[in-house]
Amino acid sequence: MKPALVVIGNGMAGMRTVEELLALAPGMYDITVFGAEPHGNYNRILLSPVLAGEKTVDDIMLNTREWYAQNGITLHAGDPVEHIDRRRRVVRARSGLEVRYDRLLLATGSKPFIIPVPGHQLPGVLAFRDIGDVDAMLAAARDHRHAVVIGGGLLGLEAANGLMRQGMDVTVVHVTDALMNQQLDKPAAKLLQAALEKRGMRFLLDAQTSEITGTERVTGVRFQDGSEIPADLVVMTAGVRPNIALAQQAGLHCERAIVVDDTLQTYDPRVYAVGECVQHRRATFGLVAPIWEQARVCAAHLAGTGHRRYVQQAAPTRLKVTGIDVYSVGDFIGGEGSEDLVLRDARRGVYKRLVLDGGRLAGAVLYGDVQDGPWYFDLIQKGADVSALRHHLLFGPVPQAA
Repeated sequence: MKPALVVIGNGMAGMRTVEELLALAPGMYDITVFGAEPHGNYNRILLSPVLAGEKTVDDIMLNTREWYAQNGITLHAGDPVEHIDRRRRVVRARSGLEVRYDRLLLATGSKPFIIPVPGHQLPGVLAFRDIGDVDAMLAAARDHRHAVVIGGGLLGLEAANGLMRQGMDVTVVHVTDALMNQQLDKPAAKLLQAALEKRGMRFLLDAQTSEITGTERVTGVRFQDGSEIPADLVVMTAGVRPNIALAQQAGLHCERAIVVDDTLQTYDPRVYAVGECVQHRRATFGLVAPIWEQARVCAAHLAGTGHRRYVQQAAPTRLKVTGIDVYSVGDFIGGEGSEDLVLRDARRGVYKRLVLDGGRLAGAVLYGDVQDGPWYFDLIQKGADVSALRHHLLFGPVPQAA
């Protein structure tokens, strides 16, 4: 009899691991997948184009129900696991269905952080996390006018752009004084804000939300300084938290997320975890590149060819925020003893900032012209001495003299 692999979570991390496993050891396991959403596996990164009306839900499907059947995988979509019994090695789903496992893979992802202000449970207050949220936003855009997006990171700006494309008036509310403060320095953030304002997006920065007002449905957002703006749709994009409730209840060791070793194994050797729900050497993950690498390593160990180790690497953030190119990598803020090289070309709308530390490139922020991003990333990864390149570093790689 084949060993049984149960996967909890039908999202990108879990299914990428299964795809890698099928490539390495097809037919090795009886695989059962449980997902909370009533769909196959789709590309969550492409929800923004669906909201903006550029793509349909069918366009962003990665694995259709037929794919599961063709690969002999039992899919229980829309039936999330609610209990893990590690002693009996059984999971129990909401429907009451119980399935035994020899190996268990947790890919429970993360949950949107809903700011717990008064009124956060009113109808019309949403997160931007799944197909259901997008459907609810599209429905709101048909009947309502004023949208407020709380959170000026990448996800918030994408939500705001999509809602504007659907004809809504949109205000983005952000708690600090600069947009995308995790990925951009202040000058780049200011350029981005000016470009988006030209398109009609409004911003309230340094704004602390104190209450969401309304009785039957949301009608406004009130701030700590007492001011208020109208809103019949509020989208919360103020970050995510690893979804670890199930793992905690099963007694697996968790800190901020489910703690895993270099093979993506938890403290229980039969249980693995990948994606946004894991913590590896104190770090948690939200970008695709490290999660794909986790999937490769985890699959290799599940397949019994476990010579790989997961090693964290700097991952660049490359963003096309509503048609505006932005790229950042490494330590682009700098510190004691570091120096900056800056290029500004206001007419072309180009800004570059490179942070040098001891003759090496430590970080880069590019706005408007990002084609040299991968070259800078490579220099950072290699720890290359760039002293000799200093004079033309801002202008990209110099063609070698013949």
